[in-house]
Amino acid sequence: MQNIISWGSVLLVADVAMALGVTIHAILWKRDSRSVIAWVGLAWLAPLLGTCAYICFGINRIQRKAHALKRKNPKHDGLDPRLSEAHLQQVEQFLEHYPSLAGLAMAGRNLTERALVAGNRVEALVNGDEAYPRMIAAIDQAQQSVSLLSYIFDSDRSGEAFFAALVAAHERGVAVRVLVDDIGSKYSRPNMVRRLRQAGVTAAAFLPTRIPLPRYANLRNHRKILVVDGSLGFTGGTNIREGHQLSLNPKHPVQCLHFELQGPIVSQLQDVFATDWSFTTGEQLHGESWFPEQPLVGDVWARGIEDGPDEDFEKLSDLIVAALASARHRVRIVTPYFLPNASLIQALNVAALRGVAVEIYLPAANNIAVVQWAAMAQLGQLLEKGCRVHCTPPPFDHTKLMVVDDMWSFIGSTNWDPRSLRLNFEFNVECYDLKLARELNALMDAKATEAREVTLAEVHRRGLLVRLRDGAARLLTPYL
Repeated sequence: MQNIISWGSVLLVADVAMALGVTIHAILWKRDSRSVIAWVGLAWLAPLLGTCAYICFGINRIQRKAHALKRKNPKHDGLDPRLSEAHLQQVEQFLEHYPSLAGLAMAGRNLTERALVAGNRVEALVNGDEAYPRMIAAIDQAQQSVSLLSYIFDSDRSGEAFFAALVAAHERGVAVRVLVDDIGSKYSRPNMVRRLRQAGVTAAAFLPTRIPLPRYANLRNHRKILVVDGSLGFTGGTNIREGHQLSLNPKHPVQCLHFELQGPIVSQLQDVFATDWSFTTGEQLHGESWFPEQPLVGDVWARGIEDGPDEDFEKLSDLIVAALASARHRVRIVTPYFLPNASLIQALNVAALRGVAVEIYLPAANNIAVVQWAAMAQLGQLLEKGCRVHCTPPPFDHTKLMVVDDMWSFIGSTNWDPRSLRLNFEFNVECYDLKLARELNALMDAKATEAREVTLAEVHRRGLLVRLRDGAARLLTPYL
């Protein structure tokens, strides 16, 4: 009996000490007060288990040093000196007609320390049916280098085509580097990273996990970047898996949007890849084969925005708030996962109250039920202030897109949820161009014709049990 009491006392003291440690660490390092309260409460109310959960999932162990890993390219420190008089005149006209977006451009510069670069071409590619052939053709034509970063790279019909192209490029002497998130690489078997290595291609997994409850389950590399010969880039929201290629009639079809980019902006895509590759493998990528001089090829002004749970923390959410504050006429948003925090909800509502037309497009049937429940619990706050929400029919829409005032477009890998905006490594590109925004608006117009608008009355009509379910799911928002 005394031994039992003795061990019980030891465990009690240990639990109190660990809970106190969690409390101190969370207070010192967590920025969100709600997160502090949640973790501290869990540590004290769930003996030992709460502390273990915090150790596994609550601590950001990624301490990447900016001075060691961030590449500073002098070409991106200011306006490109090669700008012609016509481009400089474009700047003056832009400032004259879009003064509010000029402030947004300044916010992007201050957040990222990257210049807004002129002379880019950006083309939207709908679904893997348009994106994959263009990406594979680019790899097939590569002469010097291929950089590929993807969250998911499946061993399926679509993945096989990329695998063959990458192996062929390697065998003809092209320097190929492939980086796949470790969790994303395990969505299918056999593992594509392992297969590429066996074929001789230099490939790596981002943040490898080796235990059943991964230490880095919430710190994933969700970026999608392909750069060929340092001069042709692709980015957006499309993973490499056959579900995105609707022509294959996949079992789980997924709509999405990807982009092909040319011009100086491609160096910023390559820069982000090089940073992630260096962090993962220690290898530094430099020289003309990776970072050639970029010609001016189009009219789009663009800037890359990287975000992650390290030195780039919450840059994307800050820029989104700045964009909503800058909007004067219309904001259009497409996202598969819509779980905005309180500050984003307030920014959307204030924009609507100012008379800005705020349109949000969400999938009618989400592929993650609990996310759809949690989103429904938040929609009332937006609808009552004048935001409009539309649900698009299947196939599931994985598109990530935002357009402000028919001029500013935000494209990339980021969802409107805490996982993307706080926990994952993401990459987006802000684009200033009337023509591109017009083309993206046309794609959203097509979605609108098939979408069903959600009304405030519909939200209020949900039964008690449904509202309780949705409200309970909303409590999980920080972890979804």
